[in-house]
Amino acid sequence: MKIAVLIARILLGLMFLVFGLNMFFHFIPMKMPSGLAGQYTSAMMQSHYMLFVGAVQAVGGLLLLVNRYVPYALTLLGPVIVNILLYHALMDPAGAPIAIIVAILWGILFFHYRQYFASLFVKRTS
Repeated sequence: MKIAVLIARILLGLMFLVFGLNMFFHFIPMKMPSGLAGQYTSAMMQSHYMLFVGAVQAVGGLLLLVNRYVPYALTLLGPVIVNILLYHALMDPAGAPIAIIVAILWGILFFHYRQYFASLFVKRTS
């Protein structure tokens, strides 16, 4: 299990660091999707919202790669992954397999670090 966690952490960290930095430096050419997905992506780019998402991705990926504050990185990346899954499920199904792989890698890490999230799943606080 330790090897699976290490591989998942490094792969997820690399993916989010590279694609997060790509939002700023554009070193990977990206084709604008057509239809509703293109309109959504265009609105996100023109409003500069994608810069914020890229920063969250880059920070989360870097934290995973340096193996520091991993539960915090998982907390940062969780909502991003949900949005990636919903985007591909509802607007651009071509990228869904990669999104599912990312979600599985996140799930492996979440399962391994579940003791740090245990307090979130308390029935009553008092």
